[in-house]
Amino acid sequence: MAKLRIIFPQSIGVVEVELTGKNPKTLQALKSAAPFESRVNLWGEEIYFSTPARVAQEVAQDVVDVGDVAYWPPGRALCIFFGPTPVSRGSEIRPASPVNVIGKVIGDTERLKKVKDGEVVKVEFVE
Repeated sequence: MAKLRIIFPQSIGVVEVELTGKNPKTLQALKSAAPFESRVNLWGEEIYFSTPARVAQEVAQDVVDVGDVAYWPPGRALCIFFGPTPVSRGSEIRPASPVNVIGKVIGDTERLKKVKDGEVVKVEFVE
């Protein structure tokens, strides 16, 4: 099965993402756009960065789990969630607006806290 590889060359290296079939149009748009580079933005305990993909909401979620990787349609961005955001309530993890979840980080999400705002990020798919 294919995986998404997100590379942070200036901090933590490779993060692999196990893909789900929940949002197939979103996944296909991202695969078609890859490989691509962007710059990291941080928002609470969320990493997000722009993508060349343009997709509408599919099966969008208001609340996500630690390690979820999702596409945010209004910002055309890929998001990695590893804790609460500024709009979270209690212990929930809440995106700025609904997102299309495409996968989950494989392994430890704690290391995502070392990623710095503005650093380069590379995205590719691997079989």
